[in-house]
Amino acid sequence: MALIPCQVLRVAILLSYCSILCNYKAIEMPSHQTYGGSWKFLTFIDLVIQAVFFGICVLTDLSSLLTRGSGNQEQERQLKKLISLRDWMLAVLAFPVGIFVVAVFWIIYAYDREMIYPKLLDNFIPGWLNHGMHTTVLPFILIEMRTSHHAYPSRSSGLAAICTFSVGYILWVCWVHHVTGMWVYPFLEHFGPGARIIFFGSTTILMNFLYLLGEVLNSYIWDTQRSNEPPF
Repeated sequence: MALIPCQVLRVAILLSYCSILCNYKAIEMPSHQTYGGSWKFLTFIDLVIQAVFFGICVLTDLSSLLTRGSGNQEQERQLKKLISLRDWMLAVLAFPVGIFVVAVFWIIYAYDREMIYPKLLDNFIPGWLNHGMHTTVLPFILIEMRTSHHAYPSRSSGLAAICTFSVGYILWVCWVHHVTGMWVYPFLEHFGPGARIIFFGSTTILMNFLYLLGEVLNSYIWDTQRSNEPPF
């Protein structure tokens, strides 16, 4: 895909996330007024992650256009830092958290929607917004991975980072329960203490697996593309 269409695509995706966030925040739901607000939901945190990530992508594209041919070493150094931040964020947050939200939401929804997304929410959240939060994340992040090569960090540092995020969110969910007496997600009410520990441990393992999946997928896409390029 040519450079300019990629830039336009990233701007469009960024604007779509901004629209989704604005529409979501405009909804007056009881859960938004309780302790932690929207920030206790991984879906909302993921939307912020995706919006910030694609914002960095757009900023990187603009910086690249402005830096090209300038010969300014300081600008090139700053651009390399921006690219490194973009790549790190895709590897550690945007891909694993985004895919996790889509996969876990729809699996639980298919089993029993009342456990994750009660029918009552249909009165507050329109269908298109639900898909914007829980479906389009997947194609958007795959498009980005396909159109731009991303350099992954070392496996140990990447896994350490996603583990830190996962454990941090689990502790946040437990703290919200400690303060309010209510679990963020209804299905956790049906679990005993031991089952919750197993569930939280399993989600952390899944996050690590998704990080590795992203690393493998990124390498496969770009190694295959390089092998298909005609030799000079």
